[in-house]
Amino acid sequence: MRENSSSWIRGGMRVLMVAMLCFAAGHAVNVRADTLLVVGDSLSAAHGIERDAGWVNLLRQRLGRQHQVINASISGDTTSSGAARLPELLERHSPDIVLLELGGNDGLRGLSPQQMKLNLRDMIEKSQAADARVLLLGIEIPPNYGASYTDAFRGVFRQLSEEYAIPLVPFILDGIALQDAMMQDDGIHPTAEAQPTILDNVWEGLAPMLKQASTTND
Repeated sequence: MRENSSSWIRGGMRVLMVAMLCFAAGHAVNVRADTLLVVGDSLSAAHGIERDAGWVNLLRQRLGRQHQVINASISGDTTSSGAARLPELLERHSPDIVLLELGGNDGLRGLSPQQMKLNLRDMIEKSQAADARVLLLGIEIPPNYGASYTDAFRGVFRQLSEEYAIPLVPFILDGIALQDAMMQDDGIHPTAEAQPTILDNVWEGLAPMLKQASTTND
């Protein structure tokens, strides 16, 4: 009787262990790190400062291990060059959210706002076709480019946000661009001290998207 009892206990323990492993495996399937892909220019590539001090890395720290943040930003990138390299990035990383921070170099070079719009539209559509949601990070250019050009430039981001029903951060350098102490000597790139403010600006548009994703996964 004692031997049969011991066998029963050992068998029960094995069943229990298998059940626990299956339970853990089932939960592991539901727990995944959302992937965020940042496609930008020097504002996101931490130009002129330590890369670890840039807002993208600060975002990575804020999100922790629950999310993977990939910074595919390149200083000097225009919307045209960004659109050209996006398909490969989407295929390689399969992001859940794409943060588009491009257009500043188009404006500084006086490129056509209409062409910029077409390039960004292409990036939005390709991202959505890859089942990624898009956050548009807008930028503004100095008024010396003329009211007509600056208005058309600013309007691109607003129009795309409305057309595709995607969230927009109107001006990523809001609260920074007019503060000399927060800008580097070139007057274009923000300092390391400005990066937490950039992250806060981005966070206003990103946080609701992350909350929505969390609710969906639950």
